[in-house]
Amino acid sequence: MSTRRDFLRSMMGAAGVTSIPSLRNDGIERALAAAAGVSHKTAAEVAQDEDYWFEIQQAFMVDRSMINLNNGGVSPSPKVVHDAMVRYLDYSNQGPVVNMWRILEPKIESVRHSLAGEFGCDPEELAITRNASEALEIAQMGIDLEPGDEVLTTDQDYGRMLTTWDQRVRREGIVVNKVSFPTPPPSSDYLYEMFENAVTPRTKVIHVCHITNLTGQIFPVKRICQMARARGIQTIVDGAHAFAHFPFTLADLECDYYGTSLHKWLLAPIGTGFLYVRREKIGDLWPLMAATDAQRDDIRKFEEIGTHPAANHNAISEALTFHQGIGGERKAARLRFLRDRWMRHFEGRDRVTLRTSFDPAQSCGLANVNIEGIPPGDIVNHLWRTRRIVLTPIGHPDSTGIRVTPNVYTTLQGVDTFIESMEDVLANGL
Repeated sequence: MSTRRDFLRSMMGAAGVTSIPSLRNDGIERALAAAAGVSHKTAAEVAQDEDYWFEIQQAFMVDRSMINLNNGGVSPSPKVVHDAMVRYLDYSNQGPVVNMWRILEPKIESVRHSLAGEFGCDPEELAITRNASEALEIAQMGIDLEPGDEVLTTDQDYGRMLTTWDQRVRREGIVVNKVSFPTPPPSSDYLYEMFENAVTPRTKVIHVCHITNLTGQIFPVKRICQMARARGIQTIVDGAHAFAHFPFTLADLECDYYGTSLHKWLLAPIGTGFLYVRREKIGDLWPLMAATDAQRDDIRKFEEIGTHPAANHNAISEALTFHQGIGGERKAARLRFLRDRWMRHFEGRDRVTLRTSFDPAQSCGLANVNIEGIPPGDIVNHLWRTRRIVLTPIGHPDSTGIRVTPNVYTTLQGVDTFIESMEDVLANGL
């Protein structure tokens, strides 16, 4: 049986290692040794093992003069991933018509199989895209709808996806119903019942976030999708912030369409994502760019985007190997540990609203905090000017606050500096 040590060893290549090179020089031996040292520990215990995470942190060539707590937008890749993409780009540039098109591009099939294995679907149901927005718009724009047909979603779904539905409203006369919910909601049951109660006889599509980008709210996706399928309703799940953030597979979702980005939590190169389409749905889903009728049932029709680099999507393999080397359970436990470090500090404090649940069924590493009376954008700008902390202001009326998204390279010192800076704002203002 393959182990995490095997995954890490595979990243070292076939050459023998006689010394312990730094991960900054493309070595993996330190992480391999670190993994061996915690193999007897639970994920929760490893989450607090700073010696282990120190070795993981060395895999990243990040600018430590700033504290990046906006990894939910896009995250830096480990050096081994970035170096792989650069190698592919250099090789392509020597003769793109041969090296890129004939040699590197076909390797997308091995990437497809690896991602499908991690997600738990048939490779023939997974298309590699450039991001979650592209993946989701393929599903949103590709489903046939008639004037008056209804789409059910929430008003806290990602803005670009809501804009996509609004364009179909203007162009085709469909109806989009957006439900609201408090942050955090009382329970997962509340969210399920919210969707169930909003369904009408004209509902044709339910579009739901796996985890929202505003507060990190995880939805009971499987229950919602099962309810929808029983009523003949198609389901699109926005997984932009979910894949490789916390462990799950397709069996935990049962959706018809799933779109995600890979340059967030998988740590893949910028401009990578994937779209899952249930096999029986492929034929009737229109691609964004035209495909021949012969491609009707081929998942690859959704990858028709014209000339593009092979380097980005081929280097996904290194990112997936790095992720598997850490382990999904360990990674999620670490992200929750970092989140709890600052959220527990501010729990119950006057003027502070935590818009993210502590319930592990409802949240992971992405969270939202608000300080009453001070606009989030002003706080974000202040913390950047004074402490070089990178954060994201959220202006939605139901989730106003500051989004905080650490990653596996984030240090405790960075989190503690954020805590100290927020304490200063609470005490002294801006």
